[in-house]
Amino acid sequence: MNPHNVLIRPIISEKSTDARDDDNCYQFFVEPKSSKTDIRKAVQILWDVKVEKVNTLLQRGKLKRRGRYIALSDKKKKAMVTLAKGQTLPIFDEQ
Repeated sequence: MNPHNVLIRPIISEKSTDARDDDNCYQFFVEPKSSKTDIRKAVQILWDVKVEKVNTLLQRGKLKRRGRYIALSDKKKKAMVTLAKGQTLPIFDEQ
């Protein structure tokens, strides 16, 4: 799988910022069909860092209602990538 297609976008929130500062753990929305090894390789290739651990979870879609119509939003896959001590990702340093 192409590394540019695995990672969709980073997750920027208070909780992810605290995890990044305390545990050196970065969070991303990833392609639902990607595996942990795909995510690990993508991060290592794109930013030339050493990944220690990758945790993933599937976020189910929410029920949305507009009038009498009910729809289910898309489910998403999140990845929490823990880097080796002393390494950072440059996309988060610019903030």
